[in-house]
Amino acid sequence: MEKTIATELQQFHTGDNHRAYAILGCHPETREEQAGYVFRVWAPNARAVSVVGDFNFWNPEDLPMKRLDGGVWEAFSAFAKEGQAYKYYVTGAGGRVVQKMDPYGVQCCELPDTSSKICNLDGYKWHDGLFRRNNARGKSLQKPVNIYEVHAGSWKQHEDGTLMTYDELARELAPYAKDMGYTHIELLPIMEHPYAPSWGYQVTGYYAPTHRYGTPKQFMEFVDICHQNGLGVILDWVPAHFPKDLYGLYEFDGTCCYELSDPMMREHPDWGTRIFDYGKGEVASFLTSNVVYWLEQYHVDGIRVDAVASMLYLDYNRKQFKPNVFGGNYNLEAINFLKKLNKAAFEVNPSVMMIAEESTAFPMITRPDFDGGLGFLYKWNMGWMNDMLKYMALDPIYRKGLHNNLTFTMTYAYSENFILPLSHDEVVHGKCSMINKMPGNYDDKFCNLRTFYGFMMAHPGKKLSFMGNEFAQFIEWKYDQGLDWLLLGYDRHRQMQHFVKTLNKFYLDHAPFWQNETDWEGFQWIQADDRDNSIIAFRRIDRQGREILVICNFCPVLREHYRLGLPKPYYYEPVLCTDDKEFGGYGFQPETVKGEKTPWRDYPCSAEFRVPPMSTTYYIPRRTLKKKEKQE
Repeated sequence: MEKTIATELQQFHTGDNHRAYAILGCHPETREEQAGYVFRVWAPNARAVSVVGDFNFWNPEDLPMKRLDGGVWEAFSAFAKEGQAYKYYVTGAGGRVVQKMDPYGVQCCELPDTSSKICNLDGYKWHDGLFRRNNARGKSLQKPVNIYEVHAGSWKQHEDGTLMTYDELARELAPYAKDMGYTHIELLPIMEHPYAPSWGYQVTGYYAPTHRYGTPKQFMEFVDICHQNGLGVILDWVPAHFPKDLYGLYEFDGTCCYELSDPMMREHPDWGTRIFDYGKGEVASFLTSNVVYWLEQYHVDGIRVDAVASMLYLDYNRKQFKPNVFGGNYNLEAINFLKKLNKAAFEVNPSVMMIAEESTAFPMITRPDFDGGLGFLYKWNMGWMNDMLKYMALDPIYRKGLHNNLTFTMTYAYSENFILPLSHDEVVHGKCSMINKMPGNYDDKFCNLRTFYGFMMAHPGKKLSFMGNEFAQFIEWKYDQGLDWLLLGYDRHRQMQHFVKTLNKFYLDHAPFWQNETDWEGFQWIQADDRDNSIIAFRRIDRQGREILVICNFCPVLREHYRLGLPKPYYYEPVLCTDDKEFGGYGFQPETVKGEKTPWRDYPCSAEFRVPPMSTTYYIPRRTLKKKEKQE
């Protein structure tokens, strides 16, 4: 046993221990025929450390810890019991005494109590074997991915305003998301955090699901229920920084332990938080093990890594910075850490979705580390999102001036594996909800939004949309109240929800929209430069050669006899139009057209289409008409 711990600790110190949570923190153990709990914590510069808790009346002299090699401290208590609160009583390098929560603690007490809680994660009976076996058969690049982004505390609340527990939330959220046609649920950070308005992005307990929604095993049940409904679960994760709460990681042993020590570089100037020292083996083990922990202990299917850009650049939002050893602005330690992190995650689960929220042109985010990349599977396409929201906010009469915003994304669409995000960040802080970003009167806003959603679903890249976007919530998202579900009592919002559900299911059922996401074989422009009419048209093609023709009209003008090139003289049948009356549109229904052997630009054939105003329409080509259609 001692040899095993020594080996594990040696790997912990070098940054190569990917399951450090198995030896550090609090674990049940039997010593000299006495059952109890062993505590281990890394505090290399502390003068002394004790464990204080309910089991010893919070007396720091009762359970002093023994220092092991490398600055890890250990103590065993036969009196400690599950459910009891505890902390580490740390005498820092300068003699200052601070009580710290366990960095590896798997459960926390309810605020304002900032203690960790003894908790044994064993014993939960999972029911997601079929989902996990099916999910392990292949990566998601050739599968449909349509992510529903959720803040657990504000998707829906009890009538009295209290929060749902993890399992209560899952029993309503999972069937809803499945029925709506989503493939994954992505949760804003559910790791323990002290300040609710941070939405979970300032983490103090990396290994503990926040107490706000229940216990660790209730969160296991959340994931389990999602899996039983065929939904993957993705967690937002924050390795870029941590808050300066005194009981957390901040100057844990009286010195800069988890964070950088350089005063110029150790804090984010905009956020007032501390930056991890990725060059320390123990910090790399802590963070890498944390991802492995969520994958193994909670069966999650993906990790969305927040604020990657701030990790990659030493001069991120800084007026002054210290260059790397080559005189550049890349954070070489962070880059090396991210490569190792992704490699470790894929070793645990080859089908895991490692996602980078990265907003710059840093190269090869989603290329393998052996090919010079960072090794992520996906990157958020922030450029597409910014260009499109700017374009859609314009009055249609002015859109021709920004027509490039519609088409520029295709110049780099296959440089990375992209996710198209309409996330929580775009519907807060005065940015307006998705429906309120749209110009025009009440009906115009809905027409614009349906057209935009139709274009987004057809555009190369996996999809992500924040909760409430699907039924056009008018007010901005508020973290402390549930969504305005009452809006579904109004026709336009109910029709929007019905449209999104129909659109989502169309996406799931049609491989041209998701099978060829990594190269130009899955996309071909037909019309890219008609800025005067604000119309674009393109083909999406799957690996079997099946295709969908997409025509988008971003102007509220009906275009009759609009000629477009076609590859073959087939019949082109409209199968979904955002202007359909059942979705709240005006019902300018497009018709099936027959391709003619009339060349148009680079195409050998062409046809004249009826293009409804402010609409996106999908057409499927057919060699022949169905019998009923011929009779008509």
